[in-house]
Amino acid sequence: MQFPEYRPRRLRRNETLRRMIRETKLSVDDLIYPLFVAAGKNVRREVPSMPGVFNFSVENLVKEAREVRELGIPAVLLFGIPAKKDPLGKDAYSDRGIVQTAVRALKDAVPGLMVITDVCFCEYTDHGHCGILKNGDVDNDATLEILAKSAVTHARAGADIVAPSDMMDGRVAAIRRALDAEGFPQVPIMSYAAKYAGGFYGPFRDAADSTPSFGDRRSYQMDPPNAREALREVALDIQEGADIVMVKPALSYLDVICRVRDAFDLPVAAYNVSGEYSMVKAAAKLGWIDGDRVMMEILVSIKRAGADLILTYAAKEAARALGR
Repeated sequence: MQFPEYRPRRLRRNETLRRMIRETKLSVDDLIYPLFVAAGKNVRREVPSMPGVFNFSVENLVKEAREVRELGIPAVLLFGIPAKKDPLGKDAYSDRGIVQTAVRALKDAVPGLMVITDVCFCEYTDHGHCGILKNGDVDNDATLEILAKSAVTHARAGADIVAPSDMMDGRVAAIRRALDAEGFPQVPIMSYAAKYAGGFYGPFRDAADSTPSFGDRRSYQMDPPNAREALREVALDIQEGADIVMVKPALSYLDVICRVRDAFDLPVAAYNVSGEYSMVKAAAKLGWIDGDRVMMEILVSIKRAGADLILTYAAKEAARALGR
């Protein structure tokens, strides 16, 4: 068919018709809300570079999580900011660590909310890198042991899903073995399978105080120009036992999300990261864009690219918009 017999505008005449034939539908069920839990009491500290995002002490985290559940958002992802950092990030694998404490509080106080924990060390080490340092670089194999210990403490505290974000080779297999050996075969692994060493993480590093004290993370996170490599990384994580695979960041890597979705039959998550969120907020504050509209357009684009799950700091705003 072609014009004038075929007129595509016929199906765009009004909102009801557009909604009826919409190809991609974003749901609140697709959303995961990242949260930062900090040591201390009465902490509710807004992140300067992330308007609307806060560091919460545990009791305020519980209040925030209750609001999240009331909005229908099914899951949160926890990042921890300990009282003290050290070269090994020991708080990350302590049963009394900040994330472990927060998990227990959320499972007690907010039943039905899915609690996912980030498994990494950059928030916990005094050097800001994602594992044990040796000769100025992260020692991959030595780090696997403490990653596995950390994941087990999260599961012991009640985490529903563990999410390793470190990008060490072999981490999924090490974590799977440890979880199974410690009696947690039911706990899924959501692997940051294709995590790129991009420039969109700055606001997160403000929130978590996790900027590396030297160098960068390019020796373990992926090189942004590479897409075929992402498929190799995802395939390896699936072979090692990942239950959900993630692409991070999302907006500049929609092509990678699409390739992963086409190549693999596991649930695919995508992380709409801090820099993507903050750019929208900054431009909206200046009056350059309609922030709410652009936010929803970005989330729909991530869903359209093939993501089943979207981690986003805009989850509460999106849930309210979707509920209208």
